[in-house]
Amino acid sequence: MTIHFVGGGPGAADLITVRAATLLARADVVVYAGTYLDADVLGHCRADVRRVDTQDLDLDQITAVLVEAAAAGQQVVRLCSGDPSLYSALAEQTARLDLAGVAWDVTPGVPAYAAAAAVLRCELTVPEVAQSVVLTRTQARSTAMPAGESLAAFAATGATLALHLAITRIRELAAELVADYGPDCPVAVVYRASQPEQQVLRGTLATIADQVEAAGLRQAAIILVGRALAREVAAESFLYDAARDRGAKRR
Repeated sequence: MTIHFVGGGPGAADLITVRAATLLARADVVVYAGTYLDADVLGHCRADVRRVDTQDLDLDQITAVLVEAAAAGQQVVRLCSGDPSLYSALAEQTARLDLAGVAWDVTPGVPAYAAAAAVLRCELTVPEVAQSVVLTRTQARSTAMPAGESLAAFAATGATLALHLAITRIRELAAELVADYGPDCPVAVVYRASQPEQQVLRGTLATIADQVEAAGLRQAAIILVGRALAREVAAESFLYDAARDRGAKRR
């Protein structure tokens, strides 16, 4: 049997892919991260599906559930929040499945940062303002960051930053980013984007920490930083410029 790692999207039941919904409907066992997923996503499952919440399980326990279910010939979905390519522990889980000789595949999902941008009605790559997006996190009580991947190094580029797993350190992060972005740089925090509990905070590097602390946010929030959030059009894309020779590519 094949273990299907499926992106559950940002939380809303209607923000998963058609393929994801199909796999959930066929599943005998769904292993999911209850901390981040809205329960409505599991509404795509059969009533008799076995549900395993991983929020209190370690990697060995999760792997054991997956391997045992596959050995029993059951259809298994490992439901990840957002997209499996980001902070899903896909690498270590699938390495163990490879050792156990269990087949697996991946179905992408809507990532949380994209859902947050949609809530803000914001493009993260604005011509002549920012043409790059850095997806990163910070280190607190977590795995060490690789050498060279410091927040200061990313900030020096001026790119739009999408900070994951960082909300509890918002004050020190904002202070660190001021040197490169300036105290008036727009910041948005989106908590549980697309879910019923969704909250949106807008401010600047000088003001956002106070707002986050007053709201009591401690998890499941994306921090977006950058001038692109101002939604001011400094220049228009060459792609749609009326002066562009549109026959050049065909020639």
